[in-house]
Amino acid sequence: MSGRTIHIFLAVLLALTLTRVPARAGELFLLPEQSDEALSALLKSIDHSKNSIKITIYNFTHKKIAKRLKAAARRGVKIEIIFDAKSARTDKRRSMLYYLAKYKNISVSKLHGRYIRKQKRYGIMHMKGAVFDHRRILFGSANWTYSAFGKNYEMLYIADDYALAKKFEKAFARYRMHSTPFH
Repeated sequence: MSGRTIHIFLAVLLALTLTRVPARAGELFLLPEQSDEALSALLKSIDHSKNSIKITIYNFTHKKIAKRLKAAARRGVKIEIIFDAKSARTDKRRSMLYYLAKYKNISVSKLHGRYIRKQKRYGIMHMKGAVFDHRRILFGSANWTYSAFGKNYEMLYIADDYALAKKFEKAFARYRMHSTPFH
């Protein structure tokens, strides 16, 4: 190999190393023991997103996550969030959804769970998940709150899995059709 070829090879290798999204495929985080690692993997997934982020969440009060989503939207990443309609009424002061709904490239909508006739009430939209750029999926029991990432026993799974991401996105599209815009 010539000196020029080696330099090009090293430059390409360095570029690939620097653009790799840090979370390994199929990583399970058990909280609160791995809270820092889980939060770091979530934030890096947001930071490395180039095109889109789709989120379903029940409760969202973590400011650091919200600020990273805002920064991603400013970079041109299209962000769609669906959350529980009832939680929209009960946690107005702390919810980051009120904060995020006002920004360009971020659409927020609310969704009731299925109607339960016998009880004459709706279920809840209790999913906690996200898809980044149609390929990275994140899901688990953790809401995006300080308690979930510091006090509670939770789990969070992150994987680069196109098939799972597509499955989530198909469900997300159905949920979005039944959701209402949040203002």
